[in-house]
Amino acid sequence: MSVDRGRGPSGQEARDGLEPGAGAALDELVGVVDALLADEGGCAWNRAQTPESLVAYLVEETSELVEAIEDGAPGDVREELGDVLYQVVLHSALAARASSGSFDLSDVVLDVTDKTVRRHPHVFGADQTADLDDIVRLYSAAKAREKAGRSSAYDGVPAGQPALARAQKLDSKRAAIGAARPSSGQGEGAAAQSAVPSASASASAVPSASVAAPSSATELAWGRALLAQVDEATDRGIDAERALRAAVRERETTLRRDEADAGAGAGAGTALSRVDGTVTEVIAVDRVDANEQVPPQPE
Repeated sequence: MSVDRGRGPSGQEARDGLEPGAGAALDELVGVVDALLADEGGCAWNRAQTPESLVAYLVEETSELVEAIEDGAPGDVREELGDVLYQVVLHSALAARASSGSFDLSDVVLDVTDKTVRRHPHVFGADQTADLDDIVRLYSAAKAREKAGRSSAYDGVPAGQPALARAQKLDSKRAAIGAARPSSGQGEGAAAQSAVPSASASASAVPSASVAAPSSATELAWGRALLAQVDEATDRGIDAERALRAAVRERETTLRRDEADAGAGAGAGTALSRVDGTVTEVIAVDRVDANEQVPPQPE
């Protein structure tokens, strides 16, 4: 695919693009989905679906893709990527068929193409980068301009994200603006504190993760300690995921309150900062180390 560094790929280039025949193959899948949704000769089950009814399948297919990637079987990864792609095409087709006709697959492809080009000005623009830190800085600045309407540094963290991942994402946002980390017991009463045992006792033998990427052995040891806490929650009749969601919500409330109390957004050193003369939100990004060669994915 030929790309003008000053403008990025065209819509057709983005679709036909990196692999020969990919555009034609995608068109064939779109045709299959259209046939399934056809009023005559189609599939009644598919026509009855809504974006909401398909959420469970989307989560399941995504989880299966994660499992395939972690197992390292290319054939399984290929299959599960296809299942996730099918979900994207189906959701887009349902949106196009809706009375509002809000968007279709072409809109989805063009939007993510434009977003990716905007966030990589060192590839599609005139910006220069010396290292990975510069790439992340440019990516974050571009994203911040897009999200300038956000009122809090903690906006954009999905409420439906699994509790562990959500807790770490909120904490990365907190660290990016230099806010203090609340105590894990902040806002809880004595009864709540005594109801669940402290994780520190089980994890005391586990080395703390350093700033550098932890070893697989360290992660496994930490995971075992966490699993022991989950087992204890099960024995006590506690829904571990629901309990952690509640604790994460409580922490988010505390973080947002602290942000408001500190007058976040009033000037430098708060959740807002000036980038290229424009007041924009500082976006927390995942740490980039020697094993991470790209900025975070589109949000």
